[in-house]
Amino acid sequence: MVKRLLDANRSDFAAMSARDLVQSIRLSEGRVVAAEVIAVAPSLLDKVSNAELAAGMGADLILLNFYDVTAPQVTGFPDQGEASPSMPILGHTSWGRGVTLVQVKEWIGRPVGLNLEPVEDLEALTTSGRLASPENAQAAVAQGADFIVITGNPHTGVTTAGIARALVAIREAIGDGVVLLAGKMHAAGTTDPVVTAADIDAFADGGADGVVLPAPGTVPGMTVEIVHALVEAAHDRGLLATNTIGTSQEGASVSTIEQLALMSKMTGADIHHIGDAGTIGIAVPENITAWSLALRGRRHTWHRMTASLRR
Repeated sequence: MVKRLLDANRSDFAAMSARDLVQSIRLSEGRVVAAEVIAVAPSLLDKVSNAELAAGMGADLILLNFYDVTAPQVTGFPDQGEASPSMPILGHTSWGRGVTLVQVKEWIGRPVGLNLEPVEDLEALTTSGRLASPENAQAAVAQGADFIVITGNPHTGVTTAGIARALVAIREAIGDGVVLLAGKMHAAGTTDPVVTAADIDAFADGGADGVVLPAPGTVPGMTVEIVHALVEAAHDRGLLATNTIGTSQEGASVSTIEQLALMSKMTGADIHHIGDAGTIGIAVPENITAWSLALRGRRHTWHRMTASLRR
């Protein structure tokens, strides 16, 4: 029997298939916290990676942004292979060259995923290793991805039509072995609606396991009522719904985070995501904990913060 994610520990996550992970999230009834971190950004602390910090503050799922499958790197982890220069500021900081999703999972004991972007203007990408292509998705799976988010960063011009096309190609390439989430956290530099009910249908038809939406109170005009209708549309198609903070409000006050969390929960979303731009690279760490506390209280937050990797 699949454990609900709220009760799962490292050994449970390690044994879960992609289908199990979807069911585990669904069983948690809107109490799953995802934290996004920029894989290549300098660590906020000099002795720990941002992925570890986000996990330690209560996140269930870690989403890596700017992770390059052609040149893996997660700053703050020990370098793999040949030693690379370190920056001794108040301690030893490693650049984490060669570190893959597998190593991150070994250290934090949580499901780990990455963003891939269907950018049509390749000048908007710093590397082809972040493109939402079947080849990159296959590489991500080989490197340990539990889930892949097909989305767009700011100013990339990514459209929902482009996301839908990439989704179909990626699902055909990788099969059902990885959870696929599709959608946008903000407009990504376009003038189109961020996500519509028609987009959700296209994502469902293309093989998505879930849709990505802006949380109420983040993108202008995204009210509880509007997001609730989109969440219902996703659930009607059997998809998970992920509400996101992708508008740098992860760096706002705790009281703001608490309001956003409660509004997000009112919509019925399954996963509640907090972004990577508290300053740059990670949300304000206390806000990850505040997000979790507002969504599910002390009991489940403290469990996620403190459970040993030996469990």
